Amino acid sequence: MLDMRPGDPALMLELSYVESLAGRYRQALDWTRRVEEGGAGLRGETALSLLRRLRTFNELSALQRLAMHWLQAGVEAQVLVECASQLSNANDHAAALRCAEAAVVQAPSALAPKLIRGQVLGHFGHVDAAAADFEWVLARAPGAASAWWALARLRKQSPQSNHVVNLQRLLATQGMKPLDQSVTAYALHKELDDLGDADGAWQALQQACTIKRGTLNHASDDTRALVDALIAMPVAATAEVAPIGGKLPIFIVGMHRSGTTLLEQLLDGSPDVRGVGELYDFTSAMRYATDHHCKGVIDRTIIERARDVDFDEIGTRYLDGMAWRLGSERFFTDKLPSNFLNLGFICRALPQAKILHMVRDPVETCFSNLRELFSEANPYSYDQLELADYFLQYRRLMAHWHAAYPGRILDVDYAQLTRDPEAVMRKVAAFCGIDYIDAMCDPRSSTRAVSTASAVQVRDQVVRRELPKWVPYAKYLQPLIEALRQGGVEIPELPA
Repeated sequence: MLDMRPGDPALMLELSYVESLAGRYRQALDWTRRVEEGGAGLRGETALSLLRRLRTFNELSALQRLAMHWLQAGVEAQVLVECASQLSNANDHAAALRCAEAAVVQAPSALAPKLIRGQVLGHFGHVDAAAADFEWVLARAPGAASAWWALARLRKQSPQSNHVVNLQRLLATQGMKPLDQSVTAYALHKELDDLGDADGAWQALQQACTIKRGTLNHASDDTRALVDALIAMPVAATAEVAPIGGKLPIFIVGMHRSGTTLLEQLLDGSPDVRGVGELYDFTSAMRYATDHHCKGVIDRTIIERARDVDFDEIGTRYLDGMAWRLGSERFFTDKLPSNFLNLGFICRALPQAKILHMVRDPVETCFSNLRELFSEANPYSYDQLELADYFLQYRRLMAHWHAAYPGRILDVDYAQLTRDPEAVMRKVAAFCGIDYIDAMCDPRSSTRAVSTASAVQVRDQVVRRELPKWVPYAKYLQPLIEALRQGGVEIPELPA
């Protein structure tokens, strides 16, 4: 077909998809790049497809350039909304907001522009403005589950101001799509939890998790096999090297919801550190080196093919791909928690990198995962036993990395960080080679946008919770707790 219609961008993008499905990552990327080179004039569905392909390959500098060109050219609102969504996913929230604002101006009565603008405003902490956008959407589309979920997360609900009745009424509606049901139930759980109704909140959470889990494929055996393969990899003799110029990456890893966002926010308080959020840049470098597109951070094919890759090239590709994000700061953070799976590769590709591992109360970590609506990236997090098994595999792998690469990883205890932030941040700063300043103890010192589930909490001062969040739900969490105990995890005693 392409021979008949040379240079047809839609056909080249279709070839990119086909090559991906055939397992040829580099060829798929090449077709996407060919389209991007002449992509300025694209519109409609082809433009949308190109944006999604660029995001798939983590070609984020190209995506940003193209989005800014289209913004100036005044493309249709549908494309601007996609630009805003993809730029926000790539943690370029300032550019995302510009695209969202332009989409609202161009299509003032459309729902999608207001919804994406509200989401980006929330990342910047503009709570009232974000709420106004979500409420505008809900006034016109009361069944917009994603708007209810976003609104519930913006602030803590109170007896005087909440949406519980609306959410209960919506969940009782016949014919809701399963994912909309799940999203709505998550919103209800969050609001009932805010109001202190643990029993009602648990019922909503159980409904949300059951529905969401039914839409996903996950097998705990696959996770165990993946960890087995990582542990079986030969350990190359590497040592941390003294950096010579250039930018120094600080990887922050751990389980999701273990406090990684707080640690990044505190580090960003230093004028020497740029916090850039959750990135898939290292995964992209591994995909390119192994010529394989994996679902998620890593898979067994990448592990097998990694035996033959040039890790120096991977490190260079990673740093080159990061350059467009960075400013004058000497250090930058890469805070993708699941990069704990990549640590063996990171140590070899980036011997100058600093690695911080967040450690938190196992039950609190797992419960926080259970009550968070993730994308498809964390399919293990909607079932107590699957979640416990994943945590045990994570803990096993981290023990291996510590043994394989001694001195390369610093464990940062979340409880200690919230109890004595100065002492912990001084230790973190010394490990990374950063000059400590007092601003590194207060997350309010950083004004950057935050798009993770902790976006609201990390805009406040560091708070130590006297009673773990999971305690009111302890009777419901016994399957999780018992599975962790059987796996050798010490569970703290409940307060009397």
